[in-house]
Amino acid sequence: MNPIVNLVLWATYFISLYFVIFWLLVFLDGGMSEKKTKKLYKHPFVTIVIPAYNEEKRIKSTINSALGLDYPREKLEFIIVNDGSTDKTEAIVKKSIKSNKKFNIKLVRQENKGKGASLNSGLKIAKGEFFICLDADSFVKEDALKKILTHFNKKKVAAVLPLLKVQKPKNLLQKMQWLEYTVNMFYKRLMNKLDCLHVCPGPFSVYRKSVLKKVGGFDENNLTEDLEITLRLQNHHYKIVQLLDSDVYTVVPKSLKELYKQRSRWYKGAVSNALKYRHMMFNKKYGDFGFIQMPIIVIAGIIAVILITSFVYYASKPSIDYIYNMRFVDFDFITLLKNLVLNFHMLDINYMALLVSVIMLMMSFFILIKSHQYTKEKIVKHGIVPITMYFVCYFLLLGVIWVGIAIEMLLGIKQKW
Repeated sequence: MNPIVNLVLWATYFISLYFVIFWLLVFLDGGMSEKKTKKLYKHPFVTIVIPAYNEEKRIKSTINSALGLDYPREKLEFIIVNDGSTDKTEAIVKKSIKSNKKFNIKLVRQENKGKGASLNSGLKIAKGEFFICLDADSFVKEDALKKILTHFNKKKVAAVLPLLKVQKPKNLLQKMQWLEYTVNMFYKRLMNKLDCLHVCPGPFSVYRKSVLKKVGGFDENNLTEDLEITLRLQNHHYKIVQLLDSDVYTVVPKSLKELYKQRSRWYKGAVSNALKYRHMMFNKKYGDFGFIQMPIIVIAGIIAVILITSFVYYASKPSIDYIYNMRFVDFDFITLLKNLVLNFHMLDINYMALLVSVIMLMMSFFILIKSHQYTKEKIVKHGIVPITMYFVCYFLLLGVIWVGIAIEMLLGIKQKW
């Protein structure tokens, strides 16, 4: 093996193992501890903004879930922003407004400008003390808002995030994403302990409106406005809190094409925003966020590309060499099979790489179990097959997506919303 390639691979193994062990130690140090939810005695005025672009299939259900919140009706304001939809989204919204006259629901129309612009349109006219973004393909549990608001107990708390789950996964791909989201929520709770949260997701992230306005609202020309606003809040040293007791459900991609499109936007947005706020990286002013989370945003993609390309290379190299050598015997497979001798020895195994892989697998399985325990979900809820495929091929799939994104970025292919 090339010494340089060997060095790169070992550096990749070490970094991957380092971060897994780091978060394991955070967990053992009480990283999942959570104060008991206090009762909400005061009910501040809240604005819920639902940005929608061609969401005729789900917008009604999303609106109904928001209207079903266990919260005083007179303390809620709903702003639905139609971002230039070309389907029946607006007609469905108008019908919902007409059917729910007891609620304070406003419809805002605008040309298609993107989600960031839609949120800013809502922010300009929002009257609530707290501002909530609810994606048009998400559904909130009735007790979520009350639980979330109790955590705005300090002025430095700028945002509180719910427990995000996958809405009724149907096929294998969606069930693997259900496992991924569950594990991610576990990690986000650990990040909460070190103030390392780097993204406030679209489904029901709750912000202090005064802080949003103070930092300038959402970036309207950003692939991942939710990640960008979070980095900006961290840049201003605001606190963000992740909960595990306020459920919100979201619809996930049902096909590989949809998954690639979604993750392409996420990953490209993550890299571009990490570079935008690169002054925070390894900056002691930002504590663990600067030394741990900011590097992870970029390193995760680099590690994925290295591991996938090395895996493909070393998995295909023997076959390519074999086919190349067969040219010299006119591809006489029968003679070769007759004289086939297995040339294998136990010393040929890379035991250090095997040891690292076993440790990573054991830790991953441990985290999978714990993540389901803390999110109060059954690990075998969707069967054994999704769990098996999650370990066997899901991370390989995400790695392939990272490789595709790296190629697109090198070729200068711009990402569309």
